[in-house]
Amino acid sequence: MRITSEDVKHIASLSRLSMSDNEIDIFSGQLSSIIEYVEQLNSLDTGNIEPTSHIIPLNNVMRDDIPAASLPVEDALKNAPDSTEKFYRVPKIIE
Repeated sequence: MRITSEDVKHIASLSRLSMSDNEIDIFSGQLSSIIEYVEQLNSLDTGNIEPTSHIIPLNNVMRDDIPAASLPVEDALKNAPDSTEKFYRVPKIIE
């Protein structure tokens, strides 16, 4: 399937993009190449291949949730650029 300059102009219009004539020519060639490659992939026989979401098996790597003592407030606030006795102080963003 060949993507024409008119197709690219239409897509650019839908996307609210302005393109020069040179860019339209470049993109029509690139999009045509992409469509041709997808057509090649569609011709492959994938009937006996199982669908996969990843090529390697994934395992959950999270550790067990073991309760432990909390970090002391002084240690948590020691690198804060601005803090009060118990809290981080940040600039007001809501009026």
